[in-house]
Amino acid sequence: MTIIAVPVAVPVERLPHAQDLPLPKYQTPGSAGVDLLAAVDAPVTIPPGGRALVPTGIAVALPQGYEAQVRPRSGLALKQGVTVLNAPGTIDSDYRGEIGVILVNLGGEPATISRGDRVAQMVVAPVTRIVWQSMGVSLPETERGAGGFGSTGRQ
Repeated sequence: MTIIAVPVAVPVERLPHAQDLPLPKYQTPGSAGVDLLAAVDAPVTIPPGGRALVPTGIAVALPQGYEAQVRPRSGLALKQGVTVLNAPGTIDSDYRGEIGVILVNLGGEPATISRGDRVAQMVVAPVTRIVWQSMGVSLPETERGAGGFGSTGRQ
């Protein structure tokens, strides 16, 4: 069965320091996220254990009821040990500022980010709003109960 995703229109503003960079795009028809590009003026070197806020040069107006998640790129993580520090970073529908990516270098060598490098991926997804239902003193019982942090699968 083929499932076709329905596109969601997202207004985007290319900021002055990114006019020469392409807008984020899907790399393949099956990609879940678009690649975010570094809109840095000069190369940024992140030392081992260091972090940097990398501008993307874009701002978006997500429709209400949606969020964007900023996630690591697997190739950057594998090849250089660089990942998104607060993964997934959340962009709320009411945020209108520039999207920035907090990168951290978990590798053993300095990592350099240059203008136009693909530094993260962004996935737009629907948001579910909750309404708390106060249960008083106890929640309904389950087989698992309060077990967590590696408790499943134990005999």
